[in-house]
Order: sequence, then structure tokens, then C-alpha cells
Amino acid sequence: MIAQETADIYAPLANRLGISWVKSELEDLALSYLEPENYKDLARKVAQHRRRTEPYVTDVKKRLEAILNEHDIEGQVQGRFKHISSVHTKIAKQKIEFEQIHDLIAFRIIVPTVRDCYAMLGAIHSSWKPVPGRFKDFIAMPKANMYQSLHTTVFGPAGQRMEVQIRTAEMHRVAEQGIAAHWKYKEGKAASRTDEGRFDWLRQMLEWQKELKDSSEFMSSVKVDLFPEEVYVFTPNGDVKELPRQSTPIDFAYSVHSDVGHRCTGAKVNGRLVPLRTELKNGDIVEIITSANQTPSKDWLKFVKTSKAKNRIRNWVKEQERQQSLELGHNLLEKELRKYGFSYNRAANLDTVKGALSELGFRTFEDLQAAVGYGKVTCNQVLSRLIPEQFKAEAPKPSRISQVLGKIARKPDEAIKVQGQDGILVRFSKCCNPLPGDEVVGFISQGLGVTVHAADCPRVLESDPERRIEVSWTRQKGATRPVKIRVYSVDQKGILAAITKVITKCEANILRASVYSTGDGRGIHSFEVDIQDVQHLNRVVEAVQKIKGVLQVERVRFGRKG
Repeated sequence: MIAQETADIYAPLANRLGISWVKSELEDLALSYLEPENYKDLARKVAQHRRRTEPYVTDVKKRLEAILNEHDIEGQVQGRFKHISSVHTKIAKQKIEFEQIHDLIAFRIIVPTVRDCYAMLGAIHSSWKPVPGRFKDFIAMPKANMYQSLHTTVFGPAGQRMEVQIRTAEMHRVAEQGIAAHWKYKEGKAASRTDEGRFDWLRQMLEWQKELKDSSEFMSSVKVDLFPEEVYVFTPNGDVKELPRQSTPIDFAYSVHSDVGHRCTGAKVNGRLVPLRTELKNGDIVEIITSANQTPSKDWLKFVKTSKAKNRIRNWVKEQERQQSLELGHNLLEKELRKYGFSYNRAANLDTVKGALSELGFRTFEDLQAAVGYGKVTCNQVLSRLIPEQFKAEAPKPSRISQVLGKIARKPDEAIKVQGQDGILVRFSKCCNPLPGDEVVGFISQGLGVTVHAADCPRVLESDPERRIEVSWTRQKGATRPVKIRVYSVDQKGILAAITKVITKCEANILRASVYSTGDGRGIHSFEVDIQDVQHLNRVVEAVQKIKGVLQVERVRFGRKG
């Protein structure tokens, strides 16, 4: 819908460009189509309020003009009413009724110089009591769209709250016409670094459009950047960085430079070390600690706020996942191709490649290789289209040389070998937590390589058979895996000490333990223990089972998904 698109994109974009009259008009028009009944009701109430308060507005304008004359300052005073969309937003955000809005009217004072702005502010605060926490200095700390003004709310005549904005004529021109007005004014002159910086966000937006292939992801980034609600923080050198509210040190690091964000290991805020998910506040001095060995974490995406940080982290994660998937896809395809007497390089140059890519919907053979690694496409799907018909009749056995080379190949460092291949990204499932000695099966997980499950794991039995892959254990001396066991016993003195003593005697390290009584004279003891393999686990279980007072010992399996 055009109205929704206007509210989501074009009105915020006008705001980001500093063109306030366009922003307000677009918001009002969008609201009139999105919520016509609500819009008509608010328009009627605002018009009634305007008629009732006209004498009040005239009186306040005269008083403000008198203050200007008293302090010998030339200036203009304007009274304005909130736009209907602004009233609607305030009602929705604060969950209040129309009658509870006390700042429907704002007064604007336009003076010649910045010094006059602050002089007028002091004069107004001398005449009327300011509302605590309602003063904002956008002259010293301009908004990203170059908006500058002093904002204060005071208890005006008859004790009514009123907002006063004080700015120079140049500030007013930029506020009304936006960044373009300032740029046109500077036309023909060399742009300063400050002026250039004001367009950084626009350049970033254009860069994201090129980088992000997914249009919905780009729109999401744009929306984040168009609604900043700024917080101002400082570098140790005193440079100001403007960030969205709830931004973290990670956002700050990426605002300095992408490499600083990628290498961020910690942060100091106001001289104290803080967690990377700490929310920054106005006036914080932020120092980033970096390391050449650090890389971005996917978990950072859970708390970063800026589009730049999110996009840089996502791009890095995607690149890493793609590299892992390319490696896995290469190894899986190479293994299957050998059965037909083909090397990977030879297969990649077959005449059948173009047809296979077209049929499976990929642009390059590398994309197809990555899809195999992701688990989006199976080796059988690729080979059925890639291998020429004359080679499909019978898959030849590996040559004698290949068998010998396989036997003398280096011993793998991993506990799991995938279809006889070493060096493939492997992780163990947390839902069934397999041990060496258990029958296992691999499952190709998108972006995560191969996940190893117990062969009887319910999750694998329900999964797509095409994504299962043969895996096997390798021998690793001294390697252990955590296993959970549960012991049911009589609730008697010394039973816990006896159980832990026996587990330790079986050379199994206890990582965690919890014990509770069932209230009927029995106890349940849960342990997480480092175990080498199934035989080692069986020894531990048998030894604990022999303890006097122990009723049952079981291995805890098929827990949460992993």
C-alpha cells in the first residue's frame, strides 16, 4: 500500500534529510488513508482546540516579544500547533487521551545569532519555571539531519506547559528546507569534513543497496537508520558519535571503522570495563579494545542496533558460512565423483555442467558446491544431472593406488570422519549427545556443516533422508565428551559421597551435580560427567549400580534440540 510505504520510508527519509514540512505533510496524508476515522476525529479535536486557545497564543506571543524588546534582541515569534500525525503518535506511544496532551502548542523564536539564542533561553527561564528534564540543546549537539535549535518546556501563563524553540534564521532555513538548503548555500565552496560527514549515512545507504542482494533485508536496514532517536557519545579524543538509542560498544566500534568492529574484544565506558552488550548513554566516553585474533560473533546480532553494525556482521558471518559450505560441498562431491572415476576438477568442466546448473537453478558451479555444503542440494541430485549417461551404469571401485593412499594418509585430529573425509566442519548434537561407540549418523545442517546424531535419535528419524550422511568415529586417546547420568537411590546419609567417590575412581571427572529428595525416602542424583566412550560409561554405570542403596542408574538422552 502506498500510504504505508509513505509512512514507513518516505516521511522518515524527509525527516532524515531535514525537510520538516515535507515530513509532516507526508505523515498527515499517510494517516488520513491508513486510519481515516481516527484522522477525522483528531482533526476535529485539533481544530476545536485551536479555536479555544487562539487568545492564549496571542497573549504568549506578545509576552515573548516583550522579552525580546526588554533584552534588546531582534527576533520573530511564531506560534504553531502540532500536526495531526504528531498528536496521533504521542497518544499511541504514551497511551493517553487527547485531553491529556499539554503541549499541543509550541512557540518558535528566531533570532540573529547563536549568542542571542542562549540569551533568550536564560530570559525565558527567568520569566517562567522550566519543566525538569525537558531542555535539549541541539545547537551544541546537532541532529544527524543538521537540525539545530534550543528546545525547552516551561510552565507558562496560567501554569500551562508550553514548548519554546529558539534558533537563528540560518538554523530555521535548514530546519525547513533540510540538508539540501545548507548544501546549496555552500555551493561553489569546498565542503568541510563536517559537511561531508553529514552525508555519510546517505552514502552508507547506497552502499547497502549494492551489497545486500535481499531487498527485504535492505528495507529493514533503511528503516533502522531512518528512526535513530539519537544518543551522543564521545571517543577518547573528544569526537562526537551519534548513535541510535540502546546502541552498544559494538555499534560504536563499527561507527569508527569496520575493522575496529570486527576486531573488538572489549570496551571501556567512562574508564571502566563493561560488557559489549551495555547500552550507551548520552555523554559516555567510549574506548574500544581490539585484538588481531578477534573475529565478529553471530551473537552480536542479538543486541547491536545500527544498520552498519548489523550489515557488516551479517556479511562476515555469511562469508564464513559460505567458505565452510564450499569446503564441505567440495569434499562431499569429490568423494561421490571418485566412484565414477571422476576428479572434482574434471567434473567441473564437463559439458553437462551448464545443463545441471540451469536445471537446479544455480549461476556457477561454486554456487552449486556451496548449496551441497549447506544441505540445500544432495550429491545424488547433482550427480544424476552431471555424470554422462555412459558412466552411470556402474560406479567403479576405487583404484588400488587410491586405497593405498587412503591407508597412509595422515591420522585425523577430529573424533568424527565424514564419509571417509577429514577436515570437514563437524559438531555434535545436544539433543542426543552421542558418545564414541554409539551408532551415529551425520545430518547436513545449513551453514553449520555436519551435525552428528545418535542413529536412533528421534530428530534424525523424522528428518529428510536425503540430508543424512555416513559418519564414523576415529580413535582419539584421552578425548572425552560430557554425558549426563541419573542415579535413583535410597535417601540415606553418605550416599552422595559414595556415588561421587566411585565415579572419580572410574577416572571420570564430574562437571556438574544436583541432588534432591523426592519426599518418600528416595533421592535423585543428576551428574554431568566427562566420559571417553560407551565402554567407559558402562564401567561407571556398573560401578555405581553396585553401591548399597542405589536403586537404578540411567544415561540421560534425547534432551533439547541441538
